[in-house]
Amino acid sequence: MTENINAQEEWHPTINPWLMVTPVMLAIFMFVLDETISNVALTYIAGSMSVSLNESTWVLTSYLIASGIAIPLVSAASKLFGRKNYFMICTIIFTISSFLCAISHSMIEIVLARFLQGLGGGGLLPLGQSIMLESFPKKDRPKSMAIFGIAVIFAPLIGPVLGGWITENWSWPWIYLINVPLGFVCVFLAKNLLQEPPYAKKQKNVHFDFKGMAFLSGWLICLQIVLDKGNDADWFGAAWVCWLTTFSVIFAILFFISQAKGKEPLIDLRVLKDRTYFFGTLVQVILMGVFLSSAALLPSMLQNLLGYTAYLSGLSMGSRGVGSFIGVALYLTLSKKLGDRRIVMIGLTLLGFGSVFFGMINLQINLTTIALPNILYGSGLFLALTPLIPLSFSTMKNDQMTNATGLQNLVKNIGGAIGTSLGTTMVSRFAQVHQNMLINHLHETNNVFVDRVNALSSTFAPLTDTFTAHSMAQSQIYSQLVQQAHLWAYIDTFRWFAFATFMLIPMLVFIKKPKTLQ
Repeated sequence: MTENINAQEEWHPTINPWLMVTPVMLAIFMFVLDETISNVALTYIAGSMSVSLNESTWVLTSYLIASGIAIPLVSAASKLFGRKNYFMICTIIFTISSFLCAISHSMIEIVLARFLQGLGGGGLLPLGQSIMLESFPKKDRPKSMAIFGIAVIFAPLIGPVLGGWITENWSWPWIYLINVPLGFVCVFLAKNLLQEPPYAKKQKNVHFDFKGMAFLSGWLICLQIVLDKGNDADWFGAAWVCWLTTFSVIFAILFFISQAKGKEPLIDLRVLKDRTYFFGTLVQVILMGVFLSSAALLPSMLQNLLGYTAYLSGLSMGSRGVGSFIGVALYLTLSKKLGDRRIVMIGLTLLGFGSVFFGMINLQINLTTIALPNILYGSGLFLALTPLIPLSFSTMKNDQMTNATGLQNLVKNIGGAIGTSLGTTMVSRFAQVHQNMLINHLHETNNVFVDRVNALSSTFAPLTDTFTAHSMAQSQIYSQLVQQAHLWAYIDTFRWFAFATFMLIPMLVFIKKPKTLQ
């Protein structure tokens, strides 16, 4: 037994590990890119499918939830097919479903295609992360995770820019079609370059936890429906929301019980006993919720409140990419001078201040004005995640990596889906609150309101009769009120994002620094 464990720890590929990462990085880049590339196209997708903007968020959350469902399959499927073969299977499914997304003609079709895309792509991130962690010796893991971090962080940053440019110059289906040739190239490279350790090869008599899979699927699907449709149905004011929430909680409890008591569960929950892994994962979950939610909200705010096109709203997110490059430079400069936890703290601080600046916006902002907080987001996220990912696995053995990365990415996807839905709900609810507050000032005893109505009425008077001019004046003022209410809703939401980010900093004291790297 001891010899087997030592063999697992000492395994090294015969091919250069830096060459092996080529198909891995390409696959991860495509998967993570598709988390945000749809953000700026939601308005166009909603229009072509004849649905509301809120309903179009299913395009984002169905992808995240499906990815979460697929992630626990990684360990069993890797044993059943072999990790290299399963990596290629996931890439093929992701590529085919990308084509199905592009040819969809209804919201049901694209949601199902995105769900399938998430099922295929969900395994790519933990598989790629395991391959990169195991293929390099421990002393080189920080370097490999820095490369990994570039794909995980940079891809969603350029997603809105690329998606906006493609949507404006071609059409929204092309944001999915670009995956097709890249997917087949990735499969070819994986077949010829990837190697797998003995414990990751195809095995016989593989047990699959169908019961746990059923509980997990029921939990996450019910949760997605509640999160996406709950706000439209007035949440727990609707009976069906109450029932689905109950089912989701029951399935979640049954899932964790089955995983804790099962002999061969989908996920080995014992890794959560590791304090460094637990708190490192928790910080990443909340970070993904804030990051993905902000990436979805900012383009919609610019398009709906300021009239930006898909390309301009995506371009506004491009400064996050600039920030990520600044983060790379800072990380390379500071990594040897400061400890990993201090670098993570700096990253969280920059992220928090980015949200603070977004909480100070107004309707006179331009692309230059929002560049600074986006740069803070990009650099902060890179500095926070790049050292945090290997740090959270610093106490894990190689044979625990597949399970640990699978669990971590599962809860990160759930956090991203909850964050996206929660952010959309917060904007909707805060807008109602501010509209109710502002409308109390629009009455005949308010001299400012009366003077404003009279001034606008006199402007419209030459064009129509007095009554219509008066109605047009009131209508314009009300439109401005709604616009201001939604602006304040976005401001409040970003301020809550700042609060959530700053609250993560004290959690870093629970993450241990590895004693030695061999």
